[in-house]
Amino acid sequence: MIFKARRIEPEVLDHAPPEVARPNLADLVRINQRFGGHSVLRKMLARVVSPNDAFSLLDVGAASGDSALLIKELYPRARVTSLDLNWTNLETAPQPKILADAFELPFAPASFDYALCSLFLHHFSDDEVRELLRAFAYVAKRAVIVCDLERHILPYLFLPATKRVFGWNEITVGDGMKSVRAAFRAQELVALGLAAGLKNSEAHVFRPAFRIGMISWRE
Repeated sequence: MIFKARRIEPEVLDHAPPEVARPNLADLVRINQRFGGHSVLRKMLARVVSPNDAFSLLDVGAASGDSALLIKELYPRARVTSLDLNWTNLETAPQPKILADAFELPFAPASFDYALCSLFLHHFSDDEVRELLRAFAYVAKRAVIVCDLERHILPYLFLPATKRVFGWNEITVGDGMKSVRAAFRAQELVALGLAAGLKNSEAHVFRPAFRIGMISWRE
C-alpha cells in the first residue's frame, strides 16, 4: 500500500519569518476555498448545527482565520474564537483571536460548545494528537470537530503538478507534500480519538477533496 504509515517532517512555515510566511498563508486560503477545505467544513458543521443556531466555537490552529469568516457567514449567531501560536498566522483573522499554545489551552472546562481544528493535527505525532484531542474535549461542551487531509498519492502529487497553473508558492508545494505524508486515514483518526477517550466518533472521507472529517460527540 502506498504511504502505508504516517511520516512527519518539519515544515518551513512553522518557523518562517512573516514576509516568507504570508504568501504561503494566502495559498492555504486559496486551497481551502477552491479545493475542498471550506466545502468539507460546511458539510461537517451542517451535521451538528442549524443555520439559525447560536453557538460558541474555538478554532484551534486557526492560521489566517478563513474558517472563522466562513462560519460567521454561514451562522450569523455563532461566536467563533480563533487561536494560534503564531501571530503572523493570526494577522488577518477576525476578532476575537487569541495567541496561545494548543497544548496549554487557557480555558475552563466546557468553555465552548464546539472545538474545531482544521489542517492542524497532521503536524503532530500520534501521542501528541491524542493529547490534543483530550485537550479539545476538555473545553468542548457538545463536540470536537476535526477536518484534515487524507494520506493518499493523488493529493501528494496535486501541488507540484499544478504549481505553474495556479502559481503556488514554493513553500506551499514543499510543505503541502510533507503534510499529505503526515496525514491520516479515516480509521487511524477514529482510533486516535478513541485512545484519547472520545468514544462517540464518526468519520467521513470526502473525495475528490481528499479530506477527512471527524465529529466526536461529548453528550
